[in-house]
Amino acid sequence: MTVSEKIALKTRLKQHCIAVIEQRIAASKAIIDNAQEAANNEEKSSAGDKYETARAMNHLEKDMHTRQLAEHRKDLAALNVIDTTIIHTSVTTGALIDCNAVSFFIAAGLGKQQVDGKIIWFLSPGAPLLKQMLHKHTGDTILFNNNAVTIETIF
Repeated sequence: MTVSEKIALKTRLKQHCIAVIEQRIAASKAIIDNAQEAANNEEKSSAGDKYETARAMNHLEKDMHTRQLAEHRKDLAALNVIDTTIIHTSVTTGALIDCNAVSFFIAAGLGKQQVDGKIIWFLSPGAPLLKQMLHKHTGDTILFNNNAVTIETIF
């Protein structure tokens, strides 16, 4: 694989991350809006406790999704500063790590995703697995899902 092909692949992976996170942001916003609308539309009834409980539940849901929205925005901001034009020689943020049985892209914690017909594990820079992999090089071995895998390439 040429340097330009490696950069193009990492750029596609970053764009995939951005698209997924933007979808999550949109979904969180929609849920927040729906929860607020439901809370606003909850009519006061003679059963006051029912009204207060429903409003409280809607506010709890809104608060939970507001926290998730903030986390998604933080992930997106961190992702946007990753430079995919850098070819790395050790495991670090922005690197693509191809192992004999699995591939990892260090950018955002999206888990297992399929991109261009290939399975890639997207790890956040704070992932526990990444801590094990940090500063590893080609030829080093890591433990993934209780299996030893060898790093074949890093870029």
